[in-house]
Amino acid sequence: MKKRILNVVSNVGQFDDPTHHPTGLWLSELTHAWDVFAEHGYEQRIVSPGGGNSPLEPRALKWPLLDRSARTWLEDGAKMALLANTAKPEDIDATEFDAIYFTGGHAVMLDFPDSKGLQTITRKIWEAGGIVSAVCHGYCGLLNTRLSPGAHLVSGRRVTGFSWNEEVLAGVAKLMPYNAEAEMKRRGSRYDKALLPFVSHVVADGRLITGQNPFSAKATATRVVEVLSTRA
Repeated sequence: MKKRILNVVSNVGQFDDPTHHPTGLWLSELTHAWDVFAEHGYEQRIVSPGGGNSPLEPRALKWPLLDRSARTWLEDGAKMALLANTAKPEDIDATEFDAIYFTGGHAVMLDFPDSKGLQTITRKIWEAGGIVSAVCHGYCGLLNTRLSPGAHLVSGRRVTGFSWNEEVLAGVAKLMPYNAEAEMKRRGSRYDKALLPFVSHVVADGRLITGQNPFSAKATATRVVEVLSTRA
């Protein structure tokens, strides 16, 4: 049977503060992984906390960040329709998926952490022996996910994600609703990051696979494929 991947995107299009600064899905974090999964013949679906449209982060649509992968998606009406009509968590049967992949963009900081539906799906996939993965700010989707015994999924496990230093260097720290790196550490995770900012960095702790920043999406997906290839 074909492996099935559940990609998670945000519904948020602006920060919930007086600036109303635009935000959204960092497109390449989806497209780079999607391309890797598609190359291996995996079936894929997209879900969001509320279902429906997933806005795009404007900063990710400018050169040089708008690479061939993301540009091809933008020019494909069928692909764009997938982002305009994402599934709701209640539409998803977690038993049908081998892995879940949380995309990033600052938007996810606002609607991923408290989505009970996403938490339930993630827990079911993990406890069925599936892979839980995230890239960049996507790890915010794991902040409040608890396993059946009650412990946080990330507790005691190695993870990475967009670092606070990268927020500062990107000039957006003042816009952040919280420090994601610090919050991840508060959950008991063993947070890890590359020596240099903005370079590809992936951390795999068994079936928990995370990438640090937008430049880690392809490598994160590749690691997911490697782990899936060892499973029947």
